[in-house]
Amino acid sequence: MSTLQISLAVVGVVLLGLIVAYNAWNNRRHAPKRADRDEQQRQGAEDAARFEPALDGLDVTNLPAQQRQSMAAQPEMVQESLLDLGAEPQGDAAAMPELQTGATPADRAMAAPDAVEAPAMAGAKPVPSTERKLALDGLIDAMAPIHLEQLISGDAALQIQPTTRRAGSKPFRIEGLNEASREWESVRAGQRYSAFQAGVQLANRTGALNEIEFSEFAAKAQHFADALGASLELPDMLHEVGRARELDLFASEHDAQLSFMLRARTAAWSPGYVRQHAGQLGFVMSNMPGRMVLPSPVPGNYPLLVLGFDAQAAQAADLDRTAFHEVALSLDVPQVPRAEQPFTRLREVAQALCEAMDGVLCDQNGSPLHPQVLEPIAADLEQLYDQLDQRELSAGSMLARRLFN
Repeated sequence: MSTLQISLAVVGVVLLGLIVAYNAWNNRRHAPKRADRDEQQRQGAEDAARFEPALDGLDVTNLPAQQRQSMAAQPEMVQESLLDLGAEPQGDAAAMPELQTGATPADRAMAAPDAVEAPAMAGAKPVPSTERKLALDGLIDAMAPIHLEQLISGDAALQIQPTTRRAGSKPFRIEGLNEASREWESVRAGQRYSAFQAGVQLANRTGALNEIEFSEFAAKAQHFADALGASLELPDMLHEVGRARELDLFASEHDAQLSFMLRARTAAWSPGYVRQHAGQLGFVMSNMPGRMVLPSPVPGNYPLLVLGFDAQAAQAADLDRTAFHEVALSLDVPQVPRAEQPFTRLREVAQALCEAMDGVLCDQNGSPLHPQVLEPIAADLEQLYDQLDQRELSAGSMLARRLFN
């Protein structure tokens, strides 16, 4: 074999080795980033020890274990509708996303995500809520007094209460005036009541109360009153439907959900990788695949933020082998109190995740967002909060949480 042939053979082997090495490096470079196993196991143990789910804002920690497990196992039927923030980019800089409201009832149809008990945070004490839970209120409910001729026990009232808590798509509720406390409350066994009142919510994210739903409400309330031998005082249907439409119009004009995208710059992310980094910022797993929530400092309240990613990837057998390039970070504005500064927290979380995971913050169209374009959104939010306060529907209040649900 000549010197030339030997040289060509050596060059060929070297080139082949370089090609193999490059392919290995390139595959490793673009492989989905994986979570640190030790850190992942530690976070999982802490989550299991610290968090107990709450359903619809109700504390379930005192329920029997079997009933609690049954409730937690029920899947959520949620329609996620995120309002677009992004506008078409103009020139070098992306156009500033504006706070958009005015969604249609179909756009606004969304059930509340998991309410998660917040962990104890260093330097912060959980603030207990003194607000009366789920109480009827003439501001957002059509109400019908039920007059009694004699005291009725809670046990008797519970036996004849309607089996369903809805009239069409609207929550329906009966409350009793407790003889001892003289306060309206959910009907309870072992108590005595001197009066009752039935109510149906005028509007929610499915739209305004209509004539058919009002008629269903009236029929349920009448059946309950007849069974007690009581008299029912129904409000005028046309008046209540008119109030419902006006309230729904206000809600549609002041309903807002901010949603941003975090996109990977180079290598894709695995579910375990995202869960690990989000967990370090206080996010906990939801019972919906591909969804994590940042709990409120007030136990049982709506989460501050929701982080979502590919649900199929989140259900894969190996969370380190599936990959995606973006996650959504959203804030449901009317559901979170202004005092908790959720938009400030959103910006902090977005920046921390982008730095830790080598990502970039984008609008819904995928256009990168610069920090300065977020300032006007904060000003728009303050105006929105003021308008909700003026209507006695302050963001994060029980009335707002019911209306924007």
